[in-house]
Amino acid sequence: MEQDQTNKTIGYFCPSCRQPVMGSKTLFALAASPTKITCDCGRSHGEVVLTEDKFRLTVPCLFCGKTHTVEGSLHHFLEETLAFSCKTSGLACCFVGSEEKVGGAMARLQETVEKLGTKPKEENAVFLDPLVMEEVLEEIKEIAKRDGISCTCGSHQWRIDVKYSAIDLICAKCGGAVRIPAATQDDIDDICCKDRILMKKV
Repeated sequence: MEQDQTNKTIGYFCPSCRQPVMGSKTLFALAASPTKITCDCGRSHGEVVLTEDKFRLTVPCLFCGKTHTVEGSLHHFLEETLAFSCKTSGLACCFVGSEEKVGGAMARLQETVEKLGTKPKEENAVFLDPLVMEEVLEEIKEIAKRDGISCTCGSHQWRIDVKYSAIDLICAKCGGAVRIPAATQDDIDDICCKDRILMKKV
């Protein structure tokens, strides 16, 4: 549960100026009307709409250049820190939660954004950073050997979907999933600290 339930912070990277965009609104303001979070450059914005039991978030994506719209339970929006990913790149494109947690997540994503900006575009490149991907895959294999991968539905059966800069583990029983970032050194450090990986039942 968030430390501060009276405010929510939304964060994304502007596809026009490539700068982080963060905006905080009270729950009252979010519930009163559709709310826009606009970049200082004025060329992009995200929008949040709350209804009685759902939320709808529309946000521009730096990584694929399109606009993503996600919907979900209002309870999850109010009580959890949420991360939404670009299906094309596998990278997180938006975060919702407390200012502290969203700020931390945006800071970690900044390294990936900088790498994308400086890394030469390789034709037919399979991964953003093949060495990072290899290390993360090896760590997942080690956790799997200890039967450390499971789902909240109780299943220990899963399949793997390797993307450009992330790895999805998907429950074979209920379709629940978890995304493991695999783009930077921080992603290697994070997975090395894990004894278990938990997929979430949908």
